[in-house]
Amino acid sequence: MPDFILRKTLMFVETIHHDGGPSVDVPRRRAAIAALVKNPFAGGYTADLQGAMDDLKPLGLSMTEELIAALGGAEGIDGYGKAAMCGEAGELEHTALWHVPGGYAMRARLGAAKAIVPSAMKQGGPGTRIDVPLGHINAAYVRSHFDAMEVGLPDGPRADELLFVLAMSRGGRIHDRMGGLTVGEVKGEDGLR
Repeated sequence: MPDFILRKTLMFVETIHHDGGPSVDVPRRRAAIAALVKNPFAGGYTADLQGAMDDLKPLGLSMTEELIAALGGAEGIDGYGKAAMCGEAGELEHTALWHVPGGYAMRARLGAAKAIVPSAMKQGGPGTRIDVPLGHINAAYVRSHFDAMEVGLPDGPRADELLFVLAMSRGGRIHDRMGGLTVGEVKGEDGLR
């Protein structure tokens, strides 16, 4: 069983009142939580990685709970996304370990979330930024929720670390006006519409 030793977490919270247009009555909130963990696979090739996703499930659940608390509760959270980055001694496939523990933790905790959790992966060193894609939790075609939140830590990921990120939002982009499927039209049956 691999050991993903947690070094630190960091929370990012934004409250957006306007984006060049008039201020809105209800500001948009979005938040991300990042965790730096030891990469037990760094520096070598391991043929079978898939089972390690189970070892990361407790981290995904605890990060989800902290993120929901930072946003003031699950009520109204309608956007989510995830990302992962490996340090230089890791490989991109190590970041894919985050798909199940990160994505399913948010989907389970947010109730009937139907849409796939948007994801980004990359390799980088300390200070490298990553854009965490955001999408609507029940319908991937809701254009107002297409977004990204930039996240990075000044001291990670180190060469032998992984950076795991979860992000959530309450509301679509401020001043969205690109049409398409609206939140009010979401059926939430297939994760698309």
